[in-house]
Amino acid sequence: MESTTIDPFDVQILRALAEDGRMTVQNLSDRVGLSPSPVARRLNRLENDGYIKGYAALIDEARLGFGISVFVSVKLDRQIDDALANFEKAVRLMPEVVDCWLMTGNRDYLLRIATRDMGEFERFLTSKLTKLSFVAGLESSIPLRRVKSGLARTP
Repeated sequence: MESTTIDPFDVQILRALAEDGRMTVQNLSDRVGLSPSPVARRLNRLENDGYIKGYAALIDEARLGFGISVFVSVKLDRQIDDALANFEKAVRLMPEVVDCWLMTGNRDYLLRIATRDMGEFERFLTSKLTKLSFVAGLESSIPLRRVKSGLARTP
């Protein structure tokens, strides 16, 4: 995808939408100091050029009953294409895995698991994750509290 340059108005639009993705074009226009038509054109261009990948609602997992998050580092027995592809296919089917990152360093993947309680996490670990034949090792870390949260870094 060819990258176009963005100017300070585009940056303001991105920052405003990062705070409130449901902002109307009129409100966005008021916020950045341009009339609605150029804001709508810029917004369309930012979407088409891939700067804006989509829109989503921020769901409160704890409110839904998933109050436990655990970070799990996973080491595979082999770092070959098939093992990576099979692991990624498996975790995509596990609703408990809400984030999965391929990593550098001593571990191959970092997962964030969301469960209702530690019992559910234990069941997930013992009945799903450790059952994957290509998993060689796991290391779990339980966060105490979130210090900072962001969806994307903007310029």
